Amino acid sequence: MPKDLIEKNSEQGQSIAKVKADFKRKEKKGGRERKEEEEFGQKILDLVRVTRVTAGGKKMRFRACLAIGDRKGRIGIGVAKGSDVSEAISKSFAQAQKNLFNFSNLGGRIPHIVQAKYGAAKVFLKPGKAGDGIIAGGIVRNVLDLAGFKDVVAKILGKGNNINTATATIMALNSFVPKGIERLMNEKDKDKKINK
Repeated sequence: MPKDLIEKNSEQGQSIAKVKADFKRKEKKGGRERKEEEEFGQKILDLVRVTRVTAGGKKMRFRACLAIGDRKGRIGIGVAKGSDVSEAISKSFAQAQKNLFNFSNLGGRIPHIVQAKYGAAKVFLKPGKAGDGIIAGGIVRNVLDLAGFKDVVAKILGKGNNINTATATIMALNSFVPKGIERLMNEKDKDKKINK
């Protein structure tokens, strides 16, 4: 809080505590949209330049894969393209918000060993010892951290791109939730029908 604001208002007879409270109240006003974005932590899992070759030449765009999570059991993954990096990231953030999965009933721990496969990516997860933290590499670590899991040991077994690895991790976590795996597979089937 600025010192000149405190001095100015204290000269007018207002207490410093009241001035600070007014300043905090003014900061909170209109911050609803900002609070929504701060609710989720986000990590860029993949950011690549993609090119479409047409008769008129090459059209260059950017594809961003973004994971968002509140570290309390909710996580979403979004993939989107845009003409520049910031547009791709904002689109993928919006898509990730639409594709949220809730694992809050697990309490930040996985109950047993699980293995999941998506495309060429295979992910192996098992419960770790208390206090070990997340022992995993790259993409799996980011996804588990954003979802709020602690004490998990993970291994990426298959070769796959970052998007498939992140999706395989979500599928592995979904296997603990009743009907979770069915939801993800139904979405995959819908995507295949749309692309044909």
